[in-house]
Amino acid sequence: FFQFIRMLKLLSIIFLSLVLALSFNIRNTYAEDNSLLISGILNSAENFFMSLKSGDYRTSWRLLSQRSRETIVNDVYQTSKKMGVNITSQEIKSDFEKSGMISNSYWKAAFHDTFDPDIIIKESKWEMGVINKNRAEIIITHIKARHPAPAHLKVLKEYDEWRVGLVE
Repeated sequence: FFQFIRMLKLLSIIFLSLVLALSFNIRNTYAEDNSLLISGILNSAENFFMSLKSGDYRTSWRLLSQRSRETIVNDVYQTSKKMGVNITSQEIKSDFEKSGMISNSYWKAAFHDTFDPDIIIKESKWEMGVINKNRAEIIITHIKARHPAPAHLKVLKEYDEWRVGLVE
C-alpha cells in the first residue's frame, strides 16, 4: 500500500513537472511569436516611411494597404478629370505600380513638399497599440512638438504582409 502511495506521489510530481514545462514552453513560444509579429508590423511601417524619404515610391506603393492605394488612385483620377486630362484609373494605378511620372509627382507634391518623413522616423516615439490577427495600430508621438499629440497609424495584414493604412 505504501509503495502504491509513493508511486502516486512520484507520478503526481512527474505530471506536475510536465504541465509546468509545457506551460512555460507555450508562454515562451507565444512571447517569441508575439515578438516576431510586432517586429513585422513595425518593419513594414518603418520601411514605408524610409522608402518615402529615399524616393523609392515603388516600395512605398507596395507597402500601402489596398484601400489606401484605391483611394489615392481615385483621388488622382478625380483631380485629373477636373483638369480635363483624359486618363483612366487603370493607367493611374499602373503608373503608381511602376513608379512613373504621375506617381513621382504625387509623392513629391503630397509628401516631400508638405511632410518630412524624418519627423516620423527620427523625431517620434513609436509604441504598439492594439494588435489583432489582421490589424494593428502604432501610436506615434512627435517628441519635439510643444504639445505632443499621438497619431494612430493603422497597419493591416493583406496577402500575408503587413501594410500601412493611410486612409483607414
